[in-house]
Amino acid sequence: MIGRWLGSRRNRVRHRSPLASVRTPPRAGVLTCRVLDPVHEPVPQAEFLVSDHMGRRVVGGGTDPFGSFVTAVPAGEYRLAVTADGYAPFRAAMTVDEGTLASLGDVTLQTAEPPELPGAGDWDIEPMHSSIAFTARHIGLARIHGRFNHFAGVVRIADPMERSAMHVVIDAASIDTNVRMRDDHLRSADFLDVERFPTIEFYGDRFTHRGGSRWAVTGALSLHGVTRTVTLDTEYLGLGNGMEGEVRAACRATTELHRDDFTVSWQTMLAKGIAVVGPSIRIELDVQVVPRTAGAAAA
Repeated sequence: MIGRWLGSRRNRVRHRSPLASVRTPPRAGVLTCRVLDPVHEPVPQAEFLVSDHMGRRVVGGGTDPFGSFVTAVPAGEYRLAVTADGYAPFRAAMTVDEGTLASLGDVTLQTAEPPELPGAGDWDIEPMHSSIAFTARHIGLARIHGRFNHFAGVVRIADPMERSAMHVVIDAASIDTNVRMRDDHLRSADFLDVERFPTIEFYGDRFTHRGGSRWAVTGALSLHGVTRTVTLDTEYLGLGNGMEGEVRAACRATTELHRDDFTVSWQTMLAKGIAVVGPSIRIELDVQVVPRTAGAAAA
């Protein structure tokens, strides 16, 4: 008798509605799917975006380690977009009814063709359409954002791409957080000490393809008289044409620096009771490069 009751209970648990594990608000339903790669392995951290019929964002996020996502949305008509590095985007239309589960089942992403790489040769960073920015947390306060206004650089594209190299020189005194007093302090001997170290330089000589449009560029960063190995997490955006028809290539890159690695000590400032930026700084580069002309090469 007890065995039959337990067996019946297990059967009820096994076959209960998938909605039982999701708290569904009134007039809402549940939207779900599982994202797989071409060999039917789950794609964790794939990005999904659910928008309404007007194209307005409703909800978004990343898939779990098993490639799945589940979300409750108001009943209605929706468009779903799924993207992941190295894969072509997937798009579908869905209808979600009140109190029901709308499932796309298994969504298989197809491998994307990587964007065309720039041709071999020297490519100059185009400063008018490039930026080097940073974000740091102000101790005890909100985040601050800044940039360097003056910089120059060249990327020497090789064939194969993995043998390429780049050299970027930044004018340290051009730091700009839109607060003059803070910028003067950042230029002082307490921080960048621009009189002794007028430039920040990065020389990258190891390009590693991470799949799709993702690359890692590893090299030496010299800042405040100290040189450390740094890797830029880079997304190559492809080739395009400028307003005058010139060919240009674009990429975005990020990295995180720890100020103690470059002997810019934040503990010393805290000991003096000075509120300063925190120990970690996120660097964001948005770069466009153009082929070096014969005149530029001669100069």
